[in-house]
Amino acid sequence: MKTYVIGDLQGCANEARLLLEQIEPGARILFVGDLINRGPDSLGALRRMKALSDASDGRVDALLGNHDLHLLAVAAGVQKMSRSDTLDDILAAPDRDALVDWLRRRPLAMFVDAHLLVHAGVPPQWTAAQTMALAAEVETVLRGDRWIEFLGQMYGNEPDRWDDGLTGIARLRCIVNALTRMRLCWPDGRMDFAHKESDKGPEGSDLQPWFDLPGRRTLDVTVVFGHWSALGLVLRPNLVGLDSGCVWGGKLTAVCLDDRSLLQVDCPEYREHGGKK
Repeated sequence: MKTYVIGDLQGCANEARLLLEQIEPGARILFVGDLINRGPDSLGALRRMKALSDASDGRVDALLGNHDLHLLAVAAGVQKMSRSDTLDDILAAPDRDALVDWLRRRPLAMFVDAHLLVHAGVPPQWTAAQTMALAAEVETVLRGDRWIEFLGQMYGNEPDRWDDGLTGIARLRCIVNALTRMRLCWPDGRMDFAHKESDKGPEGSDLQPWFDLPGRRTLDVTVVFGHWSALGLVLRPNLVGLDSGCVWGGKLTAVCLDDRSLLQVDCPEYREHGGKK
């Protein structure tokens, strides 16, 4: 059975349909998160992914991305929508509760055939095994009775650097920020959240992509991620970046983990590139 991983959908349900039609029946299909928001049909995208997952006996699944977590927080009443959100149809849908319940039970990381899948990134201090364990800490809370309480405390940029001694909400927030928001980091591993729309830091700064930090402890596996449309498609021996800017007029991309072959669908520019990502 081949395994395909698909980049950020962001509500581009039609493009997802066209890409899925290119994948052979019976393949494992995994999404790196951000199923919804910004695109034209967030409700259709979420319904399709839930239906595929429910019918697949685990063969189809999706990670949680920052936009997916944002929907959970808005649906729970602990966060307001922004003007650029396209979540109204989901929030008004008769099956809203079932969709939200399915979404909050998705993983934050997966390990598949020596590939570590995350939405955004992995701090240099974490091994693949530690990444899976830390992701599970947040997953347990999201799937538990106090998930709304957690979402109410999830937002914030601090702490911006991982420390094994972190506890409580600070620990959980740091895990979430790393796995769903991280792009650029300082040499000591501190995460930068100010520069969202470029593939590198300002001229002369020490900021660099999280995956280029020295001493990264996930060099022994292939990390597969999305989240960074300004970076575009990245294919290295031990690194695969799949956010090829579908909602911004780029492409929706799937990679086959077995042979690195690509499937792509061209996408209309549903949002201008200057928009918040």
